[in-house]
Amino acid sequence: MAARILDGKSLAADLRAEIAAGVADLQAATGRVPGLAVVLVGDDPASRSYVAGKGKACAAAGIYSRQLDLPATATRAEILATVRALNADDAIDGILVQLPLPDSSIEREIIEAIDPAKDVDGFHPTNVGRMVLGLPAFVPCTPNGVLEILRRAGVPLAGASVVVVGRSQIVGRPLSILLSQKGVDATVTLCHTRTKDVARFTREADVVVVAAGRPRTLTADMVKPGAVVIDVGVNRVPDASKAAGYRLAGDVDFAEVAEKAAAITPVPGGVGPLTIAMLLKNTLEAARRRRAAGA
Repeated sequence: MAARILDGKSLAADLRAEIAAGVADLQAATGRVPGLAVVLVGDDPASRSYVAGKGKACAAAGIYSRQLDLPATATRAEILATVRALNADDAIDGILVQLPLPDSSIEREIIEAIDPAKDVDGFHPTNVGRMVLGLPAFVPCTPNGVLEILRRAGVPLAGASVVVVGRSQIVGRPLSILLSQKGVDATVTLCHTRTKDVARFTREADVVVVAAGRPRTLTADMVKPGAVVIDVGVNRVPDASKAAGYRLAGDVDFAEVAEKAAAITPVPGGVGPLTIAMLLKNTLEAARRRRAAGA
């Protein structure tokens, strides 16, 4: 059996078209377009490339974007001042502080300084708490992107056994909560580094989502025939044949698992494009809420 490839680029393109239409409708009704501000501290190449991609995606959807570059030496006070200025800026509906920061010890404080109404990354404790309670909230973009892939691919989730491998605050934990909520209704098992015999759980799963940050975390012998596999990992694997000296690979042994699964996401081109699309969707929703509230 050869798995159906879940093309994130194609799914994201459809979603972006819907977002662009929503932006146009908002502009026609209010004379305003959504605004997204991205704060980049330091000059990490991966972060800079990712931020540039977000800027291009905003432009294509008709969303106003602003990038604020701060040096790696920026102090806690300087970063907080930047965030607070954006909180008060009426042209900005969404704020994203690109992580990781050069000083990871201040990340939580910086995230908590963002106005929850502009927290389009979904990391503020207010939004996390509302998500847990099943209330309207901005949801982290990658977990939301995984759900979007599953929905648009027509994967039945109600009553399905879903195993999430990885318990990060950014992907694994929020995804496990979203999957178990009413309206989705999956039965979720969350595996992590202290789980004994992860394969015992994944072999019984209808859907396996892997967000462990390690190549070959999921191999073919760990998957039951006909399962759906979502690979969230992005790893740099040494490859002398590539100009950069490496290639991108996920957490799943793609070639082997694709022969056994019913459907699978590739890396790159799977979850990644949906993550950015969900950021645009959150920004549009933030603008709608602020306009409805008279902000």
